[in-house]
Amino acid sequence: MSQNSHEGDRKPHKFFDRWLPTLAWGIAFLSVGIIVILLVQKWVLGKSVLEWTPEPTLAPLVVEEDMSESGGENAALPGFELASNVTSIERRANPHTVIPTGGRSEATTYIVQPGDSVFSIATFYKLKPETVLWANYDQLNDNPNMLSIDMELVIPPSDGIYYTWGKNDTVEKVAAKYFVTPDKILTWPDNKIDLTNPVIVAGTQIMIPDGWRENQQWIVPTVWAANSGASRSISGPGSCDVPTYLAYGSGSFIWPADNHYLSGNDYWSGHLGIDIAAGTGAPIYAADSGMVVYAGSIGGGYGNMVMIDHGNGYHTLYAHLSSINTYCGAAIYQGSLLGLAGSTGNSTGPHLHFEVRYQGGFINPWYVLP
Repeated sequence: MSQNSHEGDRKPHKFFDRWLPTLAWGIAFLSVGIIVILLVQKWVLGKSVLEWTPEPTLAPLVVEEDMSESGGENAALPGFELASNVTSIERRANPHTVIPTGGRSEATTYIVQPGDSVFSIATFYKLKPETVLWANYDQLNDNPNMLSIDMELVIPPSDGIYYTWGKNDTVEKVAAKYFVTPDKILTWPDNKIDLTNPVIVAGTQIMIPDGWRENQQWIVPTVWAANSGASRSISGPGSCDVPTYLAYGSGSFIWPADNHYLSGNDYWSGHLGIDIAAGTGAPIYAADSGMVVYAGSIGGGYGNMVMIDHGNGYHTLYAHLSSINTYCGAAIYQGSLLGLAGSTGNSTGPHLHFEVRYQGGFINPWYVLP
């Protein structure tokens, strides 16, 4: 009986002795196989990423909230998608630097060059011609025809009156004189006035923005003739009385020069005519028929000048001529040669200064020229 009991106790030991090593080797081989598979997958995926990395399509950004404190689960991020075809616009760098241009804070000076006019200088500085004229009263005396080559002009920083403060001036008086409110002067930044103590020292240059005044007109008066509607008020070496009229205007005008564009001043409050482009010696024609009531040199910067009374209330004036091909008292007809263009008088270059007057008053020549 004891023999049988010993044989029963040995059976389990035979089982473990036979199968335990086999199981251990199986587990070991399985582990090695898993490791090899993982290494191969890692190597294959890593190689494919290096060989081809497509541009991603960005999915809408989703902010993952931390739900740990509230006991909930974190939200999953959106999936990563690869773009197949991406259409885009290429934007290249601009090699040119655009420098912003601001207004000037101080006055500057300008030396007049050949061919300049008050109008062209003002246009260059983006100012009204009156502003330039007013700022240089000591040289021009409100007469744009007094402009001369090499003259040094003051160019204000903005439109208005560039004013030298006087000893007895007050802000209220100066503002009223130039038709602005006192705050225009006080609050203009470039005047640098202390608003807590607005004292301006005599001799200080002050800008009065939007200020204005009337111009002193330096113009040749309209020549008198019977039934012309004008008064007898002109004198000079080229004047004469015209008792009998042999030619009358039609009231329809032609251009007095071959060019139909400007080379200097346009029509404005300080220049009651237009400067038509015409080189020295270019022919100048009568804009309409009439009688020559002035032919010769004259003051006021006009140089050699011809004036025609058209007998219907109109007068036309032609200035800065290099030579005159007619005479005072002559009947002249539309399109007839009356002289040659030049730069006599106060002129920075050859051109024709042309004026049109009606009943003694000035009108813009652009209104009557075709």
